[in-house]
Amino acid sequence: MLEVKNLVKHFGEIKALDDLSFSAEDGQITGILGPNGAGKTTALRVLYGLLESEQGVGLINNIDSKQDPQGARKEIGIFPDKFGLYERLTAREQIAYFAELHGLKGQEKEAALDKVIERLDISDIADRKCEGFSQGQRMKVILAQALVHEPQNLILDEPTRGLDVMSTRILRDVLKALKAQGKCILFSSHVMQEVAALCDKVIVVANGKIAAVGSPQELCDLTGKTEFEEAFVTLIGSDEGIAA
Repeated sequence: MLEVKNLVKHFGEIKALDDLSFSAEDGQITGILGPNGAGKTTALRVLYGLLESEQGVGLINNIDSKQDPQGARKEIGIFPDKFGLYERLTAREQIAYFAELHGLKGQEKEAALDKVIERLDISDIADRKCEGFSQGQRMKVILAQALVHEPQNLILDEPTRGLDVMSTRILRDVLKALKAQGKCILFSSHVMQEVAALCDKVIVVANGKIAAVGSPQELCDLTGKTEFEEAFVTLIGSDEGIAA
């Protein structure tokens, strides 16, 4: 389970998070949706300990990510908003590096590598250098490094950005399979159809605050709209910045 409680964060004069609180439960896919500058990425980075908030806490399986960052990170896999890879490493070496960061060694590490490489069907590229990989191949390697230590929680920031249709379908299928295993999945996205199709719960954020929480259908019912995009626009009170 993932939780943020009463987060406050400023960047200069800008209040990026304004007493923000939400949770994501095990066995569910939870989406964070909001316009540009709403605070989505900031909230995720505070949750997994990359940023420090001025107030509030981020909890990962009840572990405070600020007080015990190492303990918290063992419980999560992080899929960042940019597919950064070490170009001179092979895919296997890249994944192995992150396995070691999570404390896996020896035969345990090798078994974990083999398992995640098979699971994501990347054996054909596992021993190739990452330089020149397509966006779809890069996505699979990033996902593999997030899952190699088999965390209970997965946090993804704009995971389908730049992906083609087939790569997006693969990612969706993986997320659905993880949900079926009881994992907690939290992701931000700007693709309305993706959120509506995948999410059990949607957290709508605007100006660093919660605008609404509910299933896509519940948010449509709340606003009296039949289309999820129209419900979203109504909830944030603006037609601007929908592509955030």
